[in-house]
Amino acid sequence: MSARIGVAVMAVLLAVYIVLVGQRAWLLLTSGDTVGVLMGAALLVLPLLALWALGRELWFGVRAERLGRRLEAEGGLPTEQVAVRPSGRVERSEADALFPAYRADAEAHPDDWRSWYRLGLVYDAAGDRRRAREAVRRAIRLEGDDRRA
Repeated sequence: MSARIGVAVMAVLLAVYIVLVGQRAWLLLTSGDTVGVLMGAALLVLPLLALWALGRELWFGVRAERLGRRLEAEGGLPTEQVAVRPSGRVERSEADALFPAYRADAEAHPDDWRSWYRLGLVYDAAGDRRRAREAVRRAIRLEGDDRRA
């Protein structure tokens, strides 16, 4: 739940940023000054990029959460217990120890979205966010292919 609150707060802050930058862009565009008009046009690009990035990240989160709920309903989530620090973070060494088995499973079943999703969870527990997102994105893509087939 705290992740959703964080996302909501960041989305609101980004929306405020977009409005403020858009307002400044409009003021510069209507200034009549050549440099002001050029700067205003450039400033319009920033909110558009921000909107695209926000939409992409929110859509990723929705799809990843949907897959996680589906995998949980199927009983396919990892069941191993790993030690947790008082802060709530997973002990990285224990998560790293789980990694080879999940990587081997994903390599053995390259078209199975469930294997890739579980691999993404283990990457995330080990603190490798970039690879976790790549694995979950691949799971989303593979699950979409399964539905279309």
